[in-house]
Amino acid sequence: MKKYFSLVLFAHTVFALPFAFIGFFLAVTTTHHEFNWIKLGLMLLCMLFARNAAMAFNRYLDRDIDAQNPRTAGRDIPAGRISSRQALLFTIFNSLLFISTTYFINLLCLLLSPVALAVVLGYSYAKRFTPLCHLILGFGLSLAPIGAYLVVAGEFAILPVLFSAAVLLWVSGFDIIYALQDEEFDRQHNLNSIPAWLGKKRALKVSSILHTLAVVFIILPIFLSSLSWFYIAGIVFFIGLLIYQHQLVKPDDLSKVNRAFFTTNGIASVIFAGFFMLDVYLRNRI
Repeated sequence: MKKYFSLVLFAHTVFALPFAFIGFFLAVTTTHHEFNWIKLGLMLLCMLFARNAAMAFNRYLDRDIDAQNPRTAGRDIPAGRISSRQALLFTIFNSLLFISTTYFINLLCLLLSPVALAVVLGYSYAKRFTPLCHLILGFGLSLAPIGAYLVVAGEFAILPVLFSAAVLLWVSGFDIIYALQDEEFDRQHNLNSIPAWLGKKRALKVSSILHTLAVVFIILPIFLSSLSWFYIAGIVFFIGLLIYQHQLVKPDDLSKVNRAFFTTNGIASVIFAGFFMLDVYLRNRI
């Protein structure tokens, strides 16, 4: 199992999982549905299986590209730790588990499960035909809050859509920063990305614009719900970490990209969700 955890980089779940908790407890606190441990467990399983399928398929599809890129040549398939067949079977296995799990949630989640899989698996093809691949990745992760809301409520609502929009913009923005490392490689191999299309400097400006829009969407829920100053404090921390992230990375200095991508964004997601959960807990306790 250890090699499969390496294949799917389970630590990356920290980006979307906190927002899934936001969507779940948003439904619990704003609808007539009550908290249910079974539904929470099913939601977590869906997150796990979808993430496993998406990451394993990305590694399978990009195996030849990864082998040519010095930055990624050490990944599991090019390095021979996992075969491409094993990665594909792992993708299929987790996809089936994901759909099977939605069967036990509600009919809407079951009907939408192939659509969700198409999005999270389809991202792996995106850089072959569009520089907007970062937005497709963001769209895939943005399904977390609205999907978790559907687990509880079984219907759509505007608030989780706002959080999903924030995730889409936030993830797209930091994925552009991460893609700066492969600007030259992508150009040489006819792969698409914002950095390869616009260059490092303008790509960072696009990332900044996307992150600014993400902040707008995490502020909007304040006007549509009874969120308190705890949530506002979470917004302040989130904004501060976004600003810090952009201070770390410069067009001529990419040495801190990993710190900006992994550490800063992981902390931002967890802290923001933590303040949201604190807000929800205190409001309902009072």
